[in-house]
Amino acid sequence: MSSFAVKTANGDCPYVGLPVFPSRAFRHHSIYVRTDRDITRPEDLKGKRIGVPEYQVTANVWVRAMLEDDHNVKPSDVTWVRGGYEQPGRVEKIALRLPPDVRVEDAPAGSTISGLLASGEIDAVIGPRAPSCFVNHHLQVRWLYPDPAGAAAAWYRKTSIFPIMHIVGIRRTLADQHPWLPAAVMKAFEQSKARALAKMADVAASKVTLPFIEEQLLAARRLMGEDFWSYGLEANRHVLEVFLTRHHAEGLSSRLLTPDALFHPSTHEAHRV
Repeated sequence: MSSFAVKTANGDCPYVGLPVFPSRAFRHHSIYVRTDRDITRPEDLKGKRIGVPEYQVTANVWVRAMLEDDHNVKPSDVTWVRGGYEQPGRVEKIALRLPPDVRVEDAPAGSTISGLLASGEIDAVIGPRAPSCFVNHHLQVRWLYPDPAGAAAAWYRKTSIFPIMHIVGIRRTLADQHPWLPAAVMKAFEQSKARALAKMADVAASKVTLPFIEEQLLAARRLMGEDFWSYGLEANRHVLEVFLTRHHAEGLSSRLLTPDALFHPSTHEAHRV
């Protein structure tokens, strides 16, 4: 979502979007902190050095929105240290023009974000996946939120936001040649999702290698309604508006995009299956 918004705002994106979202995730589990830095609540991140794989990745946009809106921790309140999680040398894929009060440093040559957190050279990490030092049970690295799922559920009740990570895109050249294609592809994804959910709900023989699927489905529907993983523009307009407003306010997108601007016009209407 973030890279797509950057390029769409610049007018040089070779893809047009479909309001189909194959990846969504609450990001309360995406903040990892040192246990020896007196960080017990989000507000304690102020003044800290936080590692990120890239500043503009979608997961980090959502986390910064959550930190500022709920805890008054602004991007300018911390120092961001950018680098590869497990391999040194990762750089920002897209050129950014950030506000002057936002401090972003590159990780020292040869170092990794996970290694810096493990050694205590940074205080926290925010990113879409867990650093290896957390996965390997480093004694001084933990989640910021002791119960990320509970915190995320409370946040959803307050905001009605299920964060979107990725969207489906079609090359503009193809969409121009075949104007029927975007709506047809969207309809296919809707049908696929319906079949997948029906199979997931059949617990006589589990289709997912994870326990408690029936209980998880019931909990998701109680919290978020029957269509908890919704596709379509109107069903997700609020989520998209929050993201795009934040994205532009952070200086990531050169202009404020509307949700409609992301998607092919033929997909703006809902397609029921």
